[in-house]
Order: sequence, then C-alpha cells, then structure tokens
Amino acid sequence: MAPMADGPTVAGRTSLGDVIEQLRRHRPVFHSEADLQHSFARALWELTPDVHSRLEVPQRLSDRSAYLDLLCIGPSARTAIEFKYFTRGWTGTAGTPAEDYVLKGHAATDLARLNFVRDIARLEHFCRRTDQNGLAIMLTNDASLWKPPGPGRGPTRDRDFRIHQGRELAGTLLWAEGTYERNTCVLRGEYTLDWEPYSELGGAGGEFRLVAVSVSPFPDGADELPVHVQRCPRETAVGRAGHD
Repeated sequence: MAPMADGPTVAGRTSLGDVIEQLRRHRPVFHSEADLQHSFARALWELTPDVHSRLEVPQRLSDRSAYLDLLCIGPSARTAIEFKYFTRGWTGTAGTPAEDYVLKGHAATDLARLNFVRDIARLEHFCRRTDQNGLAIMLTNDASLWKPPGPGRGPTRDRDFRIHQGRELAGTLLWAEGTYERNTCVLRGEYTLDWEPYSELGGAGGEFRLVAVSVSPFPDGADELPVHVQRCPRETAVGRAGHD
C-alpha cells in the first residue's frame, strides 16, 4: 500500500500521513466511527506521547452545545478533528490481532456528502485560535463517494456537495439548488479533495479510501456557529432524491 502524502501536521508534532501509516498497520478496517476515533487517538499517542487527545469536546455556542470529535493538544499547537466513517456492507477477518468484521451498509450517500462538508464548515468556526488547525477526515469503502458521477447523469439534490477525486469545495453550496435553505453551507476556504488508498481487504466492498481536508486557523471567525453547521445528537436527515 502506497503511503499517504505527509500533508498537514497534527498538534504541530507529527504529520497526518505518519499517523495514518501507524493506524493502518494494525487496523485496516473499523467496527464503527467511534472505533476509528479511538484508534486514531491511540496511534497518535504511540507516535507522540506528549500530544494529549480528548474525545467529544464541547464547543462554546451562545444557546446550544456543539461537540468536536477529537481535540489533539500538543506542547505548542492543537488540532481539531472531525471524522466520518461511511460504509457499504462488508464481512471478513482483518487486522492485528485478527478480528471478525460485519459492516452494515449506509445507503444515504447524499447525506454522507452533506455531513462531510458540514464538518469542514464547523472546523472553520472551531479553529479560531492561531495555534489550532483542523482536519476533516472521511474513511469509506463506498466507491461512489470518491468516483465522479457518470456522464449523462441528471441533477441531484447533493450536486454542490460532491466530494469525488479532484473536486474543489468553496463558497456557497446549495442543497437542491437552494430549495432547502437549512442545508446551505458556506465555506470560507477553498479545498481540493485528494482521495488516498487506505486498505485493500478483498471482495466486494473490500477497498477502503481516505480523504482528509486541512483547515487553516481562522482567528477572526465568529463565535456563533450558523444553524446549518451545528450538529444535533444525530446528523440531520432530510428527504433524498437521486443519490447514488
């Protein structure tokens, strides 16, 4: 497996690429998103014991709570991380030590795209400190997320939220051409998506890829988080049409 490009650093101490390499040595697949979060934090600690990891960290809002998946605190810098683990069905044995996995299929790829873009928008608001960057990470075995839509495909509600290889996310992104305003996302930065191979386990759904978006500090960001990027206890679900 080709190593992931070094890319951004985590808490100013080690590259994201090094953490991913450490992670995949033992964990080519995960039982759940929480499993991925915990395993990432452990891999980071194995590389840099002076970086402290905190899961589900509350973020200050004026009238409600929002939570950050993982906050990595180093001696001189911090990294805020949001994870998405979106799977199609796969069953097999993998990892060190070997474990049995039964992954369920998450059919709503349109919501996967929406919520990943929301993570980026949230990080732009969370990274208000000059010493804190952000990372939005998605790991998936659903190829429809990293492949561009086929020729002749009609418009879909999530057209602005496509996250396939080479896609650039920037500016105002409209859900269903703006007819569902609550899902509008506004990004301050510009982000080109580059999917990397993560693991190859064989069989249908056995190929996993990872994309990571690096968010630079926005020290002048507003304290209040817009409604469209606030997270409820479960990610918002809306009516779907035309998703992969």
